[in-house]
Amino acid sequence: MADLQLIRYAEDWKDKWDAFVDSSKNGTFLFKRDYMDYHSDRFCDHSLIFLSKNSILAVLPATEAGHVFSSHAGLTYGGLVMAKGITAVEVLEIFKMIVSYLSDNCFSTFVYKPIPHIYHLIPAEEDLYALFRYNASLSARGLSSSILQEDRLKFRNIRKYGIRKALKNGVYVEQSSDFSAFWKILSANLSVRHGLSPVHTVEEIELLASRFPDEIKLFVAKVDQEVIGGVVVYDTRTVAHSQYIAASPEGRDLGALDLIFDHLIHNVFSGSRYFDFGISTEHDGQFLNESLAYQKEGFGGRAVCYDRYEINL
Repeated sequence: MADLQLIRYAEDWKDKWDAFVDSSKNGTFLFKRDYMDYHSDRFCDHSLIFLSKNSILAVLPATEAGHVFSSHAGLTYGGLVMAKGITAVEVLEIFKMIVSYLSDNCFSTFVYKPIPHIYHLIPAEEDLYALFRYNASLSARGLSSSILQEDRLKFRNIRKYGIRKALKNGVYVEQSSDFSAFWKILSANLSVRHGLSPVHTVEEIELLASRFPDEIKLFVAKVDQEVIGGVVVYDTRTVAHSQYIAASPEGRDLGALDLIFDHLIHNVFSGSRYFDFGISTEHDGQFLNESLAYQKEGFGGRAVCYDRYEINL
């Protein structure tokens, strides 16, 4: 394909990049430059653009670290974002160009995180075939739980009990901009249970929510005006994804999260194609948090994989 070109992303491509993500068959707002570039101080961007007849055919949000070239290391997923009309042959040619480009630039490893199918507007797995052709190895698999909204399973009785308990004790749910109150609960949970901090600081999530107010939303459960639990939802074109989930000890006792998820699934995001709870795995998928998976499956969530592949160059 003589007309296919590879160029490295530069800031003067920002508007065209963002417009292409909007028109693509598998892009989400996470690939917009105002989202990816908020942590540009922590990741060295090396995104690529693929042109055909001077029009963007695909883009690859990517970063570099030493001799490793990766689908953007600051994102959960981030493979090729593709035009609706792209063909399998064109994707194979794009992979050929990537591998040649990376070899010429002294990279030793190509890490690739395909966009899970639930985020696709139309079928978009040409890249999975290309990975197979280049003998990519599966290096990580995160297990998430998702609900197909048009064919929901019934909630388990334990989740229904939590909803009734929350309502009986005066718990109510509302959309909120008070990320600070929720972050205190979230940070405490992660610190006590895992010795970790949230991926985003409260200042970062507030910044991102200000840039993407229609896509990043916080819903909290309250009792007597006090926040006792919450869920941050990333709302993409096909998926309402739970980015952060947490409840205080009181919130856990009162069924706060059960009430929030009931409201989100049946009311706020009932029109989304999927509701995704996020992964329940650790250590690149080698450990399944069974109690966490059981909780999500109690709402009707079933398995969707978030994968990572590697190609040795």
